[in-house]
This record gives sequence, structure tokens and C-alpha cells, in this order.
Amino acid sequence: MIARCIDGLCKGLEGLIALALAIMVLLVFGNVVLRYGFNTGITVSEELSRWLFIWATFLGAIVALREHGHLGVDMVVNRLPVWGKRLCLVAGHVVMLGIVVMLFVGSLEQTRINWDVTAPTTGWSMAWVASAGLVFAVLAAFLLLYDLLRIVTGRVRDDELVMVQESEESTQLKQVLSDAQNQADQPNQLNKPQGVMP
Repeated sequence: MIARCIDGLCKGLEGLIALALAIMVLLVFGNVVLRYGFNTGITVSEELSRWLFIWATFLGAIVALREHGHLGVDMVVNRLPVWGKRLCLVAGHVVMLGIVVMLFVGSLEQTRINWDVTAPTTGWSMAWVASAGLVFAVLAAFLLLYDLLRIVTGRVRDDELVMVQESEESTQLKQVLSDAQNQADQPNQLNKPQGVMP
């Protein structure tokens, strides 16, 4: 039930990110066309695009956290036994929760400081920028606590104990090495004596 609600929330966030990107493209492209074609422009284009980019980044980080899509180095953890992987995962989640709490406190302070500060172009409160960190911190803490509860109660499978993604280069290198090993093994299998047919 909770997993379905989280998945629904992430789908909604993906929709908001897509909408933010679409608005950014329209603003920036429209501004370029207006500036070079008609010697005018959209005044709020740069400022609003910057704000949308900040929000899209924080919301995207929440979706990536849910999908365990953040980059990480797992060469040490992969060599550990299952209990070691589980211990490292719990420790990692506790550290991330501490970081999220610090981010929440800092974002809250920045939101309070910038509440009466207005942006130069739109005239909107600069607290909107800092509040992206608040939204991220609250949702990330919820996701981390949910994952931590699953880990502690044993509802995480052994193959899920490494919750990071390697870089594309590392994944491609592993694939190339695996393919090379498979090709090296094939001639050995061809040279093996076959069973005698009756």
C-alpha cells in the first residue's frame, strides 16, 4: 500500500519535472526568437527558468532516490557477505538521514531569511528557491525511513542490498569483460570431447 502511494507520488513528480522542462524550453527558445527576430524579449525568462531548473533538480533527486538511481561505488560492498552488505546499507541510510536533517535545517533557515527578499525581475519571494530544499528533505527523509524499515525488518532481498548505480562506463566495462570471458570459454567448450552417439 505504501509502496504504491510512493510510486504514485514519484509519477506525479515526474509529470511536474516534465512540465517544468517544457516551460523552460518555451521560455528560453521563445526569448531567443523574440530577441533576435523582434528586438524584444520575455523579461522573466531567465529568472523563471533558473527557478524551474532548481526545482526540477531537487524533484528529480527524489525520484532517483526512490529508484536507487544515484551513482555510487560498490566495489567494496559487493565483496562483502550478505550481513556485511546489510550492515553497510543500514549505516549508509543513517548517514543519509543525518545529511537530510542538516539540509532541512539549512533550507528552513534560508527560507526564513529570504522570505521578505524579492527577486529582481518577477518580484516574487526568494523563499521559493530555498523551499525546494525543504520539499526534497521531507520527501527524501520519508523514502529513506521507509527503505530503512524494509532493511531492518528483512523485507529487502539479498540482490537489493546494493542500492546505488555504477557509472555507465563501469557498467559497459563489466559488460565488455563479461563478453570477452564468454568468448574465451567457448573454444574450450568446443574442444571438449563429445559423448559417443550409440
